[in-house]
Amino acid sequence: MYKLIAIDLDGTLLDDNKNITKENLETINKLIKEGYEVVITTGRRYWSAKELTKEIEGHITIIANNGNIVRNSLNDEVIIAKYLNFQDYKLIIEEGMKRGLHPVVHIDDYEKGVDILVEPNRDYGDYIKKANRFREVKSYLEIDNHNILVIVYADTKANLYPFYEFIKQKYPNNYNIHMMENLQLVESMVEIMNPLGSKWITLMEYADTLNIKAEEIIAIGDDNNDIEMIQNSGLGIAMKNGIEKVKSVAKIITKNDNNNSGVAFALKRVLNI
Repeated sequence: MYKLIAIDLDGTLLDDNKNITKENLETINKLIKEGYEVVITTGRRYWSAKELTKEIEGHITIIANNGNIVRNSLNDEVIIAKYLNFQDYKLIIEEGMKRGLHPVVHIDDYEKGVDILVEPNRDYGDYIKKANRFREVKSYLEIDNHNILVIVYADTKANLYPFYEFIKQKYPNNYNIHMMENLQLVESMVEIMNPLGSKWITLMEYADTLNIKAEEIIAIGDDNNDIEMIQNSGLGIAMKNGIEKVKSVAKIITKNDNNNSGVAFALKRVLNI
């Protein structure tokens, strides 16, 4: 019997216009009313995830920044927080600078209205402008906030892949790092965080507080950061529009993509609703 449903946002619950389809919304609301624990597991910051899911009725828990911060959506209470060691953070910034790479840095300053640190005079487009929840810093090496959640680099795969491989091989125990490829606005993205900051590890920590076992979890996603939870949950579901690595470890692949309520139709079939 399944008790907890973990759902990714982009490319999964959200369509390409970043909306929850009518069928997805109705299904999620019904599952919550029937007593299922619904958990949003996303690489997005908490504020963004909460905004995008505000039409969902009732309580949901949001695992944001790929498992590095967990909050109750009803009152914003922090349930779990995992920050990147400051020396490890500085090391990544310096290695990126050697290669001419410029990140954005996600921090946990939600209550102060700040989620992201950026460099001045750089164009980040709608990534930061819509929310206005960012702070400019002259140097990433001289920040006064050490509640660092994730370092994010967005660029071409040709520029990022060598950096990604270098960090993985030289510092295998210092970080959790993955490359995102199933994206719309950029070709690829590398995200670097606390070594225990992963959707699956944090999801299980949260599930343990509810006495929910791995085999009682359904996990749905589409990209590299979803692989671990899809592979290890009781029922791992990959989106039709997901990358091949995700599909290869899933027990089920949705018949519909994210633009056609793939989440809703898969859950209806699995849970007989």
